[in-house]
Amino acid sequence: MDAVEDWGMSRRALIATSVLLGAALVACAPAATTAPATTPPVTAAPAPVTPVPVSPAPVLSFQPMKELTQAPVRSFSSAPARIIDPNKRYRAVLKTSQGDVTLDLYPKVAPVAVNNFVFLALNHFYDGTRFHRVIDGFMAQGGDPLSADPAQQARWGTGGPGYQFSAELVNGVRFDRAGVLGMARSQSLDSQGSQFFITVAPADFLSSSYTVFGQVIAGQDVLNRLQRNYTGSGAIAGTGADTLLGVQILQEQ
Repeated sequence: MDAVEDWGMSRRALIATSVLLGAALVACAPAATTAPATTPPVTAAPAPVTPVPVSPAPVLSFQPMKELTQAPVRSFSSAPARIIDPNKRYRAVLKTSQGDVTLDLYPKVAPVAVNNFVFLALNHFYDGTRFHRVIDGFMAQGGDPLSADPAQQARWGTGGPGYQFSAELVNGVRFDRAGVLGMARSQSLDSQGSQFFITVAPADFLSSSYTVFGQVIAGQDVLNRLQRNYTGSGAIAGTGADTLLGVQILQEQ
């Protein structure tokens, strides 16, 4: 075999070897890695916020009730018939010599007492009467028709409208703060008439024993200015008594 043939054989062998090595390299090459497809998280759009409608607080409207008489009537033969609607709200404005005191009345708690007070006020019963018993740190009492007459001062605190009615004792209403309106009476629960009192300090010991029928909503400072003319021991000599000029009754419309 000559050199050309040997070279040709050698050349063919080299080519074959190269092909085999190339195939082996391709086989051994690492497979291409493909990054896993990533899907961006889907963020849900926030739901629209619908404002909750807020109902405005009802505006209370009160109008004066029609008076039943033009001049004061101080005595009656029997308790009044019902003239109020217990499902409505009532207010009383006490016009005193020291200023006005406004009270919310409680017709659902004590309908008889409220009806009685409204009836007397609309008859001008309280006009010119006095706060005949005002005890510092306790209460201011008025409503005695005799107190309209200075000549009757020795008897102030003993008068009434000519009839009596029973106490309305209701659980949950108490004399636990200043400004509570209550019915005055003697020892008997059936001795209520026209006299009332308003606390100027908590007097919870009266709770469940005396009728609660209202609460001061304006003018507590007026009560605080009333002449203190009594103590637990009796009248204070030389003191006067402030006047209740009149009572205006307002009814919810």
